[in-house]
Amino acid sequence: MRPLPGAPGVAAAAALLLLLLPRARSDEHEHTYQDKEEVVLWMNTVGPYHNRQETYKYFSLPFCVGSKKSISHYHETLGEALQGVELEFSGLDIKFKDDVMPGTYCEIDLDKEKRDAFVYAIKNHYWYQMYIDDLPIWGIVGEADENGEDYYLWTYKKLEIGFNGNRIVDVNLTSEGKVKLVPNTKIQMSYSVKWKKSDVKFEDRFDKYLDPSFFQHRIHWFSIFNSFMMVIFLVGLVSMILMRTLRKDYARYSKEEEMDDMDRDLGDEYGWKQVHGDVFRPSSHPLIFSSLIGSGCQIFAVSLIVIIVAMIEDLYTERGSMLSTAIFVYAATSPVNGYFGGSLYARQGGRRWIKQMFIGAFLIPAMVCGTAFFINFIAIYYHASRAIPFGTMVAVCCICFFVILPLNLVGTILGRNLSGQPNFPCRVNAVPRPIPEKKWFMEPAVIVCLGGILPFGSIFIEMYFIFTSFWAYKIYYVYGFMMLVLLILCIVTVCVTIVCTYFLLNAEDYRWQWTSFLSAASTAIYVYMYSFYYYFFKTKMYGLFQTSFYFGYMAVFSTALGIMCGAIGYMGTSAFVRKIYTNVKID
Repeated sequence: MRPLPGAPGVAAAAALLLLLLPRARSDEHEHTYQDKEEVVLWMNTVGPYHNRQETYKYFSLPFCVGSKKSISHYHETLGEALQGVELEFSGLDIKFKDDVMPGTYCEIDLDKEKRDAFVYAIKNHYWYQMYIDDLPIWGIVGEADENGEDYYLWTYKKLEIGFNGNRIVDVNLTSEGKVKLVPNTKIQMSYSVKWKKSDVKFEDRFDKYLDPSFFQHRIHWFSIFNSFMMVIFLVGLVSMILMRTLRKDYARYSKEEEMDDMDRDLGDEYGWKQVHGDVFRPSSHPLIFSSLIGSGCQIFAVSLIVIIVAMIEDLYTERGSMLSTAIFVYAATSPVNGYFGGSLYARQGGRRWIKQMFIGAFLIPAMVCGTAFFINFIAIYYHASRAIPFGTMVAVCCICFFVILPLNLVGTILGRNLSGQPNFPCRVNAVPRPIPEKKWFMEPAVIVCLGGILPFGSIFIEMYFIFTSFWAYKIYYVYGFMMLVLLILCIVTVCVTIVCTYFLLNAEDYRWQWTSFLSAASTAIYVYMYSFYYYFFKTKMYGLFQTSFYFGYMAVFSTALGIMCGAIGYMGTSAFVRKIYTNVKID
């Protein structure tokens, strides 16, 4: 049978997307065990406590390995690989429901070089992470005495594992056996395992890692209430503006029937009505503008879908699942980018639609990959586990070229054909109308700078909780809050941009497209400024790698948020402008 044309390409794309989904792996994946069946203790990473993202392979420190035969681990998902998960077998012999008495599993021959490595780790408060049945465990490498002269290594790992039926539901680690680090000595590493029956349900086994007292604090509830009151105020303000303008329009229309031609010529139109012949003129740089709008609509779609998925599924229970889900959804929603960007570019009379499609498709991936590529150089220099493997880079590039680009092309074609025809309520004049002088606070630059204050004010409390969950050791799980904040941000952004555009048009300035986009996108500037405050006053991060990682990815996050807010602001303002000019009577 002859294969269908393009079948290899479709198969390759499907295989790449399957990389994003978890792959099955025996009992550890099923999370069920038989009595005395092997339970694997994975050693993940080690690094400074204050620099959460600066992590290294566990055995980059001169720890010794147990005698049990090594088991290799592959990255189950693309998210795991991108997040620097480096699981290595501990060599410890652990069997389900089989207690292990305290005993030595290996010995460290401590020479001067190894001692210096441990001392450096203890000075910088190194901690390590392990996994048993996907449950994370944390431990401290060692500690110094009060004078900071002698350093001690924790040599005894006391594991207590809780089980419910044939499933593991709880793991606790106690570090004991403090041994002074003296060169040219031997240090024995030991462990024990105690199994105990637990009443914790398997579905609730991650609850102990959550922090309800932090995320459900009264400040969190108060910030939501405060933002909700802001929404009511802004919606009332916009409704008042809309009703006022429409009421005056109707009053003037009824009055015009009683006016003669002389009266009509002397005082027909004023304010925003004067620019009806220019308000639907194409924006400057329409190719870039439409690409930004398409990308912003896609980011909004991705945010909405990922939050809904996170509310339904507990994504924090699987390593890298949140990032894998975000990448998968971003690739799948590429037609949204093409549809909105392509249709807007067509309505503005753009002819280079293929170039616009390429820019729209690769705008966000190029920004993210460019930042990751720069930080990757520093990670390689530091030999950090965050260094992205070459194979993962190839996989991401293939997703961009073989999944995102074709889907973006489909969306662009649909957008140009379904909603690419300009159907403006007012005719565009052949010659642009000169823009009169206005007061300084009505200038587009001032409106842009002030436009992001209220949207930022509606989300900055939530930013603190999101930052803390990503840059510190909290698991974010209150996605209902995040959904509310996203909806509040959308409403506030649309209301603010409508008010800004109304005042701009009232000043007879018809350059509203870029102004509405940038006034909403300026939220990103305030978020990035807040990230500086958070770095210096809320964290104890240090070093080139962690600082570059923090400010690099905060720039990516802020830019993506700005593009999303800009697109939301423009779409809402566009509907507002179309609505008010539909009622303008033109002779």
